[in-house]
Amino acid sequence: MTTPKLLFLFIFLIHFVTMSSRADLPGTWELLVADAGIASMHTAVTHFNTVVLLDRTDIGPSRKLLPPHRCRVDPNDPILKKDCYAHSVLLDLQTNSIRPLMILTDTWCSSGQFLPDGTLLHTGGDLDGFRKFRKFTPCEPSTSLCDWEELQDTQLSQGRWYATNQILPNGEIIIVGGRAANSVEFFPPRKEGAFEFPFLTQAEDTQHDNLYPYVHLLPNGHLFIFANNKAVMYDYNTNKVVKDYPILEGGPRNYPSAGSSAMLALAEDYSSAIIVICGGAEFGAYLQRSSDTPAHGSCGRIEATGENPVWEMEDMPFARIMGDMVMLPTGDILIINGAQAGTQGFEMASKPCLNPVLYRPSEPLGLRFMTLTPGTVPRMYHSTANLLPDGRILLAGSNPHFFYKFATEFPTELRIEAFSPEYLAADKANIRPVLVESPEKVKYGEVFAVAVTVELPVVGIVEVNFASAPFSTHSFSQGQRLVKLRVTSAIPDIAGKYRIGCTAPPDGRVAPPGYYMVFAVNQGVPSVARWVQLVV
Repeated sequence: MTTPKLLFLFIFLIHFVTMSSRADLPGTWELLVADAGIASMHTAVTHFNTVVLLDRTDIGPSRKLLPPHRCRVDPNDPILKKDCYAHSVLLDLQTNSIRPLMILTDTWCSSGQFLPDGTLLHTGGDLDGFRKFRKFTPCEPSTSLCDWEELQDTQLSQGRWYATNQILPNGEIIIVGGRAANSVEFFPPRKEGAFEFPFLTQAEDTQHDNLYPYVHLLPNGHLFIFANNKAVMYDYNTNKVVKDYPILEGGPRNYPSAGSSAMLALAEDYSSAIIVICGGAEFGAYLQRSSDTPAHGSCGRIEATGENPVWEMEDMPFARIMGDMVMLPTGDILIINGAQAGTQGFEMASKPCLNPVLYRPSEPLGLRFMTLTPGTVPRMYHSTANLLPDGRILLAGSNPHFFYKFATEFPTELRIEAFSPEYLAADKANIRPVLVESPEKVKYGEVFAVAVTVELPVVGIVEVNFASAPFSTHSFSQGQRLVKLRVTSAIPDIAGKYRIGCTAPPDGRVAPPGYYMVFAVNQGVPSVARWVQLVV
C-alpha cells in the first residue's frame, strides 16, 4: 500500500518534472488586458500601433458598453432591437487601453484587408452585413476618435460570408469566395461585378470545405488559391486558371476543417514563392458534430512558382485544427492556438493545443519544428493571432459558443495576451538592434538607408525586412507577407550607429502598396519595427 509520504513525493516529482520541462521551453506569455469587453473573431494591427478587434453584432450584449447615447437600433435583430453594447473595440498598444467602436451591420465570419492608404476595408458578414463594405480609417489614439464607416453608395455584387480578401499589385482588393458565392469580385467595384470562379465549385464538398480559401499573391502577379485539398494558380486579370497543382493529401484544410497556411518570406531575386499548409480536421467531423475526432498533424510545402511543383510532406509535433500561422520578422513561422480534436463550429472541438510551435523553413526536412512554452488559455474557435511591431504575438478571442457563455469548460474568452518568442529573451538584448532612422515613405526600387544601434559589435549581415499587417480571422491571416530587402553590410557611423543600404521591393507583385512594419534583424533578433508606406 502506498503511504501518504510516498504519494506526496510522487505528486511533487510529477509537478517538478512538468514545471522543469515547461521552464526549459522557449518563449514567454503575458496578460495584456484582463477584459477586452468583446471576444475578437477578427483582428488587425494599424500603422498607428493600435489594434482593431471585431465580433458579431447579433450576439446579444457584449461586456463593453458604447459611449452614452450611442446605440444601434435594428428592429430585425433577433436578440436586441436597441443594442447599446460594443461589438468592436480599439486597443492602444502603448497603454493597453480599450476604446469601444460602433459597428452597425453584422460582421459574423467576414473578411478584410488594408488599402494602400492604411484604411482597413472590411467586407461581408451575415444577415444585414451580407453585402456590406465598411471602412476603418485609423488615427492617433491620443488625439482622435476614429470609428467605423458603413459605405452607403456601394455594396458587394454578391453576398460574402466566409470569404477571403487579398490586396493586389495595383492596390485593388480581390474578394474570393464565400458561402454560396463561388466567384470573385473587386474593390473598388468593377462595372462587371462578380466573376464566376469554377475552381471553388470543384473544390466544394458536402461540408463546404471551400470556405475561407487560402489566397496568396505570388511574385509573378498571379494568385495561389487553395480550397479543401486543391490548389490553382489564378490569373485574376483574365479570370483563368493558369496552373493546377497536385492534390494535398491529408484531408480537407479549409473552413470548417480548419488548417492554416502561410507563404514563406520572399527573398533574393523574389522569383520563388513557397506555400506551407498545416493541420486540419478529419473529413466528416463537421457533419457528425464530432468534437473528439483526432485532428491531422501533417503539413504540405510546395514551391508554387516552380515548373513542376510537388508537395513535400512533414508532421507537426501536435495534431492541430484552428491553428494560426504567423510570419515572424525573422522568416520563421509561429503556429499557435487551436485544438487537437474536432472541427470548427460552435462547441465542436476539444483538447486545446496550448503549445505553440516554431516552424523554421531553412532547416532540413524533419528538423523544422520546435515546441515552445505552452500557454494556459485555450484559444479555439473564433480566436486570432497577429504580429506586433515589437515582435510579440497578440492573441485574442475564442468563443466556441453561439452566444457569450462563461460557465462552461471552454468559456468565451475576453482576455488579450501576448506571446514573446525566444528572440525577445533577456540574454539576447545585447544583440537586439534598435532601428533609429528609417524613411516614412519609399518608392518601388528606391535605394535608401536605415540606421541601427546595437550594444555588441555587429557581426555579419543585418537584415531589413518588410512585414505586412494582415487581417486575422478563422485560422488564416489574409494578406500576410514578409519581404526581405536587398541590403549592404552594416557600416559603422558616428554616435555608435550602423548605416545599412537597402533597396525597396521592385514592384507591387512582390509587395503590394501600403504600410509595412520595417524590422532590422541581427543574428535572428529583430528590432522594434518602424512603419513605412510603400508607394508607386
